[in-house]
Amino acid sequence: MQQEAAHEVARAESERGEVVLRRRTSDAGADVLELRANGVFVMDTLETSTETELAAAALELVADPRDVVIGGLGLGFTLQRVLADTRVEKVSVVEVEEALIGWMRDGTVPHGPALLADRRVHLVNADITMAVAEARHTYDLVLLDVDNGPGYLVHDQNVGLYEPAMVEQCRRILNPDGVLVVWAANESPELLRTLEDVFGKAEERAYDVLLQDRPEQYYLYLARRSSA
Repeated sequence: MQQEAAHEVARAESERGEVVLRRRTSDAGADVLELRANGVFVMDTLETSTETELAAAALELVADPRDVVIGGLGLGFTLQRVLADTRVEKVSVVEVEEALIGWMRDGTVPHGPALLADRRVHLVNADITMAVAEARHTYDLVLLDVDNGPGYLVHDQNVGLYEPAMVEQCRRILNPDGVLVVWAANESPELLRTLEDVFGKAEERAYDVLLQDRPEQYYLYLARRSSA
């Protein structure tokens, strides 16, 4: 079956540019929603394995992950995996694009309302850099999936997300033995070194994905705050 051309479902403008939600039919006949920012592919509802693994990898590393912060709502798959863990008592989700929050709440993204209705979810419409810098609370997990990673930025101003100052701020708001995980579309040795410098050690994990019939690799970068 030939893949059907995508058609626009919703569009919004902000000071960062445009955010567009599109729908297409996959080669296998599945209905797929696709999120783009300023014309750049961000994610879709077909290949969600690394968004899910972003949460799963962190949850496996922490014995009692009660309090979680997610930077970037996306289409909700990281949040969905966090909520599936009954140990989690609270999830703060920080999303800068108000329109995306609205599409998740009003059912434009069909699975959105059920996710956001979970009593453990606290949704914040803010920039994650500011939210982390101003945090007066600590977390067991900090999960960052705000842009496509340092090697493939959608918004140039997001370069600061991956620099030492932000990584240090993330470490500051982690509980002892808490874990930071950062999602990236490309391999980033510099990000790995930054995490190692701040946390003492860090890990890179590569994942094979099939993106619109193209084999790709996405990456997770993990670091734990020492309890010592």
